[in-house]
Amino acid sequence: MATTEKSILNRLYIVAGCMFIFTILVGLKLLDIQFVQGEEYKKMAEERTYRNFTIPANRGNLYDVNGNLLATSIPRYDIRFDAVTVSDKNFEENITALSEELSRMFGKSAAHYSQTLRTARANQHRYFLIARNLGYSDYIKVKSFPMFNLGSNRGGIIVEQRTVREHPLGKMGERTVGYERQDENGYFTRVGLEGAFGPYMRGKEGRRLKQKIAKGQWKPISDNNELEPKDGYDLISTIDVKIQDIAHHALLKQLEKYEADHGSVVVMETSTGEIKAISNLGRTSKGTYYEKLNYAVGESHEPGSTFKLMAMIVALEDKVIDTSTVVDTEKGIMTIHRRKVRDSKYGGYGKISAAEAFQVSSNVGIVKMIYENYKAQPQKFVDGLKKMHLGEQLGLAIKGEGESYIPEPGDSKWSGLSLPWMAYGYGSIQMTPLQTLTFYNAVANGGEMVKPRFIKEVKEWDKTIEKFEKEVIDPAICSPETIAKVQEMLKDVVEKGTGKSLYDPNFSMAGKTGTAQTEYWMEDWGRNPRYISSFAGYFPAENPKYSCIVVIHKPNTRTGYYGADVSGPVFKRIAQKIFTDTPVTDQIDSLNITAPDIEKDFEKYFATSRKANQVMPNLKGMPAMDAISILENLGLQVKIIGNGNVAGQSIKAGEKIKPNQTINLHLS
Repeated sequence: MATTEKSILNRLYIVAGCMFIFTILVGLKLLDIQFVQGEEYKKMAEERTYRNFTIPANRGNLYDVNGNLLATSIPRYDIRFDAVTVSDKNFEENITALSEELSRMFGKSAAHYSQTLRTARANQHRYFLIARNLGYSDYIKVKSFPMFNLGSNRGGIIVEQRTVREHPLGKMGERTVGYERQDENGYFTRVGLEGAFGPYMRGKEGRRLKQKIAKGQWKPISDNNELEPKDGYDLISTIDVKIQDIAHHALLKQLEKYEADHGSVVVMETSTGEIKAISNLGRTSKGTYYEKLNYAVGESHEPGSTFKLMAMIVALEDKVIDTSTVVDTEKGIMTIHRRKVRDSKYGGYGKISAAEAFQVSSNVGIVKMIYENYKAQPQKFVDGLKKMHLGEQLGLAIKGEGESYIPEPGDSKWSGLSLPWMAYGYGSIQMTPLQTLTFYNAVANGGEMVKPRFIKEVKEWDKTIEKFEKEVIDPAICSPETIAKVQEMLKDVVEKGTGKSLYDPNFSMAGKTGTAQTEYWMEDWGRNPRYISSFAGYFPAENPKYSCIVVIHKPNTRTGYYGADVSGPVFKRIAQKIFTDTPVTDQIDSLNITAPDIEKDFEKYFATSRKANQVMPNLKGMPAMDAISILENLGLQVKIIGNGNVAGQSIKAGEKIKPNQTINLHLS
């Protein structure tokens, strides 16, 4: 019996000892948690309950050279209601008045809002949606409603802000305007001006502390941000909306007529290199066209006959020919290494001068002059091309510039056919439309080659942050004598050469047609030939103001494919419209000037914005930017049709404005 009692007692001692040790261990762990790891666990708990959320900064606006919006960020607001945080007293005192205000603004009955808000409170809903996608003026109104005007803690209002990027031009110039997007891995996709100048436009993000509530939702702790976002800078581009509109529609009309695969057009200001318009349209499977890719900047191809200008300049500079040099085009066929060079005219042109060979775009004539003078030293011809910066990229700010390539002896692509084929724009030469235009612009500019430029300045309100000045690639690509000769030749192309169908006695143009075979290495080319039609030049022929290139890929050959027929009319239409709609004026460099028209517009805007209340103002004749500002401050949704100043408005002046109403502005 004693032995049994002793055994039980020993077991009790063991259990008690284990419990004592366990108690000591628990105590030590509690001490460790509180004094050693306490801050860490506290931080983890807070992170699960509270979190700093990023507030994106408003992206800067992108304007054309005349102040018309190309891209802008518009804030949109979602309003939600925390039905738990409001006290019974505040809820009952304000629910009727709040419901009536919501009814007046959003159209549903006051009883509907009263019932839904009471239901949300009964269900302890902490994230109840009141309204979505509000403009700033509507957001301010809602924020001032009874109960909501008490703030987030006492009034239960939750405001969520989003920024929406809008393009007033719509799809026109979309690839040039571009975008900047960041994926979940932090990788940026940068397209066009928005992508190239993203660091200026992006701004700096803010922060806002939020608390986790039911169902994984997060509620702002207060109305104030911990760190306010800083908006991005505005960009003033070189694009002119009027010229952009002209170029876009001229290109679209011709693409549709010839059922072409795609095309591009660029208009550049001769003396400065400022890009005034750039349009790129690609065909869909349904036969419509849209801004698919930036072909003008990114698509390299063999230029064909537009390259004959470069070849002629090298030969003239080396003095191996002159414009009066006679070349025998024979019967329009020339054989080199068992390969034939053919003229488009059956039977050839016979014996003609070098200048005439250029005018009529004689392949045989140009090839013969280059091949006979450089076959013993092809490197000299290549060096002449490269001296004029051919084969070099332009180093554009816009991402995705295409390859620029001039083959030379020793390259893997060089062969016995390279030299003669290069003379008329083949032989593996690669150039983009913008690279070709930059060269033609240098000829128009008296030999000075300037870098294409898309941005004039970066601004913060009325303060200039940075200016982008003219960049000169080469002050003289060749001698003034050669420039004068080729300028006359380019003028003659339009007046009496391959471009004579474009001639108009009312205004002068100069340029070169191009008709290049493409995909000629494909087996089916004989049955299904494909061409690239182009026209590059400038206007007026004397004292050029603008240079322009039009490139159209794969037109329907049953309708036509020659550069003069397909691309030339686009060039002419642009030149005509610019002469008619945007006459050339002298530039005034003085900053101390007054602009009566601008002052008058501002006074009209200021007066209208002061008078506007709940009655529609008369916006006719007002610049689109000013009209949009007035209308959005009135709480209206604005849709833009066209470009320029307001010519018509869907809500007549003097009519009473309804909340959240949509107005169409017709611009011209």
